[in-house]
Amino acid sequence: MNATGRDLVRRLWVLSSLAVVSTLVLFVSYRGVHGDTVPLASSSAPGILAVDTARSAVQQAHTAVDVDGSGPGPEATGDFHTRISVAHQSIAVAASEDVAGPADRHTLKTITGLITVYSAWVELAGQEEDASLRAAFLHYAERGRDDIVERLDELRDRRLVVAREQASFPWPLWLGWGAVVVLGLALCGALVEAQWFARRRFRTAVQPWLLAATVLWAGWVTVLGWFTLRARRAMTESLAELREVRSADGIPEAGANVERYMADAGFWASLSGWILVGGVVLMVLTVSGLGPRISEYRFRVPR
Repeated sequence: MNATGRDLVRRLWVLSSLAVVSTLVLFVSYRGVHGDTVPLASSSAPGILAVDTARSAVQQAHTAVDVDGSGPGPEATGDFHTRISVAHQSIAVAASEDVAGPADRHTLKTITGLITVYSAWVELAGQEEDASLRAAFLHYAERGRDDIVERLDELRDRRLVVAREQASFPWPLWLGWGAVVVLGLALCGALVEAQWFARRRFRTAVQPWLLAATVLWAGWVTVLGWFTLRARRAMTESLAELREVRSADGIPEAGANVERYMADAGFWASLSGWILVGGVVLMVLTVSGLGPRISEYRFRVPR
């Protein structure tokens, strides 16, 4: 094999190595961002909003309780039980979204028990005719309400920490995407150089396979980078919605906003598997562009 053949082989190895490394770095960096988009949209956000709903329902239920000692009136009893039912349903929804693991489950079981006890104190107060006993029952109920709200706040804080971690962009991701940019430019530069070398040595206007590889890689990285920027913005906006403790009227709006921001989360995440497929296609195009030329020199008989 003469010098031209060796130059072609060297370029093929450089391109193949850059293609493999660039594909793997892009895959890891992309997964590092988009691997958290679906959990944030489908689990963390609904879990936090469910806690807000339960908290608001307990607070609204307590407004039906006359804490001055008279107990809930007949008209307020129905509203009280409706709000307590909403609280139980919201706790069930929060339990189905296992955001923070065993600590969440234990706290939710405790809150469910506290709500049951709280409801019992309120019902006893409504049935009691003795004013002093009624006041005592309502005092216990109010303390129980405060305990429930405190535990719901603690649960919300833990879940918000998880959501913050999912929406964060720590230094390893900055490093990974910086490497994607550097390797991407290096690979595009190497493909262009190989195209120029082939054109100069073989007097051909263009090497279609190498051109296709260049366009594929440049377009693929650009598209994935754009989707990553959109995902980062969507997660940041969703986290801003979740930071604020919402009232009953504001919770549906916050949920709709998060759903709108993260509407494409599943699509973004699904593209990660195609990165490896794209890497394979890139390798095939590179070998198809340089392989036949290398074979010409490998089997050429010297004169």
